[in-house]
Amino acid sequence: MEQSTVSVDGMSCEGCEQNVVDALGALEGVAETTADHEAGHVRVEHDPAVVDVDAIGGAIENAGYDVVD
Repeated sequence: MEQSTVSVDGMSCEGCEQNVVDALGALEGVAETTADHEAGHVRVEHDPAVVDVDAIGGAIENAGYDVVD
């Protein structure tokens, strides 16, 4: 397992955090996700052989939030 931290813009509340956690939880290879709207980041524990950071970013964007480089 690998842990990645992704900066996210647009999360403004705990509901937003839950939306991101739910979106990432639907991805195969994601073991655990923690979102923090105040800090503006998401930590994801994932299997890099199954899901990469680009797919994680895509799921966050599909949920309606912006990934910050």
